[in-house]
Amino acid sequence: MKSIPSDRPPRHIAIIMDGNGRWARQRGLPRLEGHRAGAEAVRRVVTAAAELGIGYLTLYAFSIENWKRPKTEVRGLMGYLRGYLRRELPTMQKNNVRFLAFGRLEELPVSVRKALDETTRDTTANTGLTLILAVNYGSRLEITDAARSAISDALAGKLHPRDLTPESFSRYLYTRDIPDPDLLIRTSGELRLSNFLLWQSSYSELYFPEVHWPDFDRGHLEEAIREYARRERRYGGVKPC
Repeated sequence: MKSIPSDRPPRHIAIIMDGNGRWARQRGLPRLEGHRAGAEAVRRVVTAAAELGIGYLTLYAFSIENWKRPKTEVRGLMGYLRGYLRRELPTMQKNNVRFLAFGRLEELPVSVRKALDETTRDTTANTGLTLILAVNYGSRLEITDAARSAISDALAGKLHPRDLTPESFSRYLYTRDIPDPDLLIRTSGELRLSNFLLWQSSYSELYFPEVHWPDFDRGHLEEAIREYARRERRYGGVKPC
């Protein structure tokens, strides 16, 4: 295993994989070609993260808002997702990668849900990198779902309002068993979170490289980790004298 280029590595890296469409447009290609190239970038980055000893890698694969895209593009994205999972399972097993997914998964096509379920089941015993896909996900909706669950527990007498704290509320989120991201990357130079892990990224370091996602590679990931290590994380405190 190759060492992380930092003596203070992030445990959890989350990435908004942006720029597939612009990458394709710059080359005079259909948007779906950008997504195909983006899937290859996923393969590179997952392999690099596993080799570098990263604990968790969360990728924003499909947002709630993405349903607004043309139907042909949505079908293509679903096909790439399903194909990626089936094609990459042997590599995940070889690299000891555990797979998880979160979001409104029940609203996805049956074939995609099946691929997600099978990949999760088949990698459950792996102990290396945990690869997580946010699929049919939106952070505001996640927080709304969590609030509904907390209210239901309160009405059922399972939760007293005074016992609801940020820590206990976090247990109602989709990410209840996943540590918050230390480093959140958005490629393609856009400077916003776009409804991604709003609660969980409260104290994340943010990094916005100009590179489009299909061109993102191990070198870019290592540079992001080095940049993370250069920053001071004080969580509202002050640096010791």
